[in-house]
Amino acid sequence: MTRVSPTNTVAIKTEPDIVLVRQAAREAAVTAGFSLVQQTKLVTAASELARNALVYGGGGQAEIVVEESGSTSTVRLIFVDSGPGIPDIELALTDGYTTGSGLGLGLGGARRLADRFRIESVPGKGTRIELSLSTRRKP
Repeated sequence: MTRVSPTNTVAIKTEPDIVLVRQAAREAAVTAGFSLVQQTKLVTAASELARNALVYGGGGQAEIVVEESGSTSTVRLIFVDSGPGIPDIELALTDGYTTGSGLGLGLGGARRLADRFRIESVPGKGTRIELSLSTRRKP
């Protein structure tokens, strides 16, 4: 049986909202019993995706969910924006590719930090990215 905590939704409209997303992701990771390394992975991915939603998507929201099933805890992060979308997802996931002034490591880096990663984007409609990280809870 899977137990799901209430969803924590954070609006991403300004730069300080990225900090709020990071804090919410860390709280979820602690609740899920993540190690410090796993917490850092989750917070880093959350930060990158929140920044992308703000800078490239014009803002959006992050949903943070903790799920417990058996001896496994999972934190799921869902980022949604209504920006211009990503015309070529595979290209956007390539290290070094950027449409802005960054290093082009955020999207691919977030994917590498996650256990599961899914991106859906429709040009002119926006982007939805879902990633999750899991851990086995201590008895």
